[in-house]
Amino acid sequence: MKKTALITGATSGIGHATAFEFAKHGIDLVLCGRRLGRLETIQKALSKLTNVYILNFDVRNKEEAFKAIQSLPEKFKNIDILINNAGNAHGLDIISEGSIDDWDAMMDINVKGLLYVSKAIIPGMTERKSGHIINIGSSAGKEVYPKGNVYCGSKHAVLAITEGMRIDLNPYGIKVGSINPGLVETEFSQVRFKGDKIADTVYQGFKALQAEDVAEVIYFAVSRPPHVNIADVLMFCTAQANSTIVKKEFN
Repeated sequence: MKKTALITGATSGIGHATAFEFAKHGIDLVLCGRRLGRLETIQKALSKLTNVYILNFDVRNKEEAFKAIQSLPEKFKNIDILINNAGNAHGLDIISEGSIDDWDAMMDINVKGLLYVSKAIIPGMTERKSGHIINIGSSAGKEVYPKGNVYCGSKHAVLAITEGMRIDLNPYGIKVGSINPGLVETEFSQVRFKGDKIADTVYQGFKALQAEDVAEVIYFAVSRPPHVNIADVLMFCTAQANSTIVKKEFN
């Protein structure tokens, strides 16, 4: 039977790549994001492969999130797979110099946004006693690196919430897992460094993970047989050993 997946943060990076990966395998899609123009472009591209519905809202806005998900037409209402992908990093500062606005943005999107969307979708899954939730974490949820303080805190929270979800939803047969990538070459650094030129240097001298690499692992997790749940994945590019050690080579 055809499944329906809802993906947050679907307009770029890992969310965008996951939408394309899922469409290749005939999964119906509900794509969520703040940039309507991009959502419409992706919808047009993927509608040749599968059924696609778009929801234009900001996961930080509780009322918007619930209203958008409640507005889904009957055909897309039963969400079988939830990919909580929307997330961001703002700034790279020591804790004493960090911006409170940056802290709010990271906690509101990475933690509270994930909770709002999950809260809107989980009741349908528990009622049907089926479903699969994948939260996109980060290697920053496994360790803390210099100047990563609040971002790392938000991603540690994602992992704790994932484990709590898996325990609480176990009686309903709902799968819950997390995929935690290291350096992925996306718009991530442009956002973190607010368009500063330093963002262009982050992925120089080595081959970082690509969004498509992560999307393939996400699809692998959701395509396992019913008795298999991929609970936790940590993935790096070959050049990366941990959050602070990356083998770079310059000609």
